Amino acid sequence: MEIHELMVILGPTASGKTALAVKMADILNAEIISADSRQVYKGLNIGTGKDLCEYENDGKPIKHHLIDILEPEQPYNAFLFKTDAIKAAINIQSRGKLPLICGGTGLYIETLLLDYRFYKASRNEQFRAVAENMSNEELAEEIMSLGAELSDEDKCNRHRLIRRLEVLKYESESEKTQDKPLKIGNLHVFGIELPRKIICQKISERLKSRIDNGMIEEVEGLIKSGVSLKWLNSLGLEYRFVSKYLNGEISREEMFTLLEIAIHQFAKRQATWFRRMEKRGIKINWIDGLALLEEKVEYILEIVDFGLEK
Repeated sequence: MEIHELMVILGPTASGKTALAVKMADILNAEIISADSRQVYKGLNIGTGKDLCEYENDGKPIKHHLIDILEPEQPYNAFLFKTDAIKAAINIQSRGKLPLICGGTGLYIETLLLDYRFYKASRNEQFRAVAENMSNEELAEEIMSLGAELSDEDKCNRHRLIRRLEVLKYESESEKTQDKPLKIGNLHVFGIELPRKIICQKISERLKSRIDNGMIEEVEGLIKSGVSLKWLNSLGLEYRFVSKYLNGEISREEMFTLLEIAIHQFAKRQATWFRRMEKRGIKINWIDGLALLEEKVEYILEIVDFGLEK
């Protein structure tokens, strides 16, 4: 399998990556492949920032892929994303267009770019011997450093913590050979970086806006439609804390404060993951997130050499 040309725009939550991707897609005759682990689900709109109105430039719609492809509670993971993303990219290039991946789920992007092979993680006794000497706090910290979310219940369940870390380490680590290895030809990866203080400010402002625009009502509607609290809790962030509020476990004020802190921490983990991707050999061209959109576009156009025309 070969993806001849591929562009990636990544960044932490609230960094403005979608707006930049849409602009570049219009300029480079591209279609966007979303790399967001929650936007694949129908009905999860406000809480995931799935503003489909963003996917147009000067009134021109920009085609997107891997958004609203699953019903709530259907399983999805990095391996399925890789399969779907390759399929979408090959389809896009077959029509003479450029595949452009945009998202903040680092594991998904890394899985594709480094051509990770997935396999069922069996019990690893050597790992277990090490894990047994780790505290619950150390296990939880290691799990979250790998980009996973944990509920308060999970953090207290030692058996679950050990198994979760075992699966993350041995089901998502790479073996770069496959029956049909993926080849990516001309690849350009761009990342948006912002000072942490600015990111936190943007997150807080956006959270207030989402609540004002019906995020709580969205989660309430999901629950009324039969979506389980357990699954919503497993999604983390907005869906976890709003569910706790609606279930009477925390107050509205506690919901906002805890959620704000959790998203700030999540953005920090995203940035850490992207830096780790660089250490694993993925070259990321960093863009100043404070620059004007036109300046970001100009910077990208100075680097890319796709040779595509509108």
